[in-house]
Amino acid sequence: VLPASKQEKEAFSYYRAGMSAQSRGRYAEALQNYYEALQVEEDPYDRSYTLYNIGLIYGNTGKYTQALEFYHQALSLNANLPQALNNIAVIYHSQALRAQSLEEDEYLELSKELFDKAAEYWIQALKLAPDNYPGARNW
Repeated sequence: VLPASKQEKEAFSYYRAGMSAQSRGRYAEALQNYYEALQVEEDPYDRSYTLYNIGLIYGNTGKYTQALEFYHQALSLNANLPQALNNIAVIYHSQALRAQSLEEDEYLELSKELFDKAAEYWIQALKLAPDNYPGARNW
């Protein structure tokens, strides 16, 4: 379904420009367009995908705290985003591996907590998309 109102068309235009820039690795331009889309987009479902894409950019640029924030915002608008759940799990798993490598008791405990968090999110993602994420199924 194509956008009908002027506002919907404007939001869609910004979203498409953001996706185009993101696919070319032009993250600053993509973020600018996604933030513009959020200013005019009212539909929660469409906003969830814009927020998810912002999370992707922050994750790809190593800004994991921001990525997690935007994935959670996307999920608050659209609980049927297994890809966001998976990406949250991947971030927690990566952080757990990093903490584990420090080999100090406090970091080992932290790594266990992060591995548990990763598992929780992978379980949720697999409930929504049982045929996806084979690495998570075997983890």
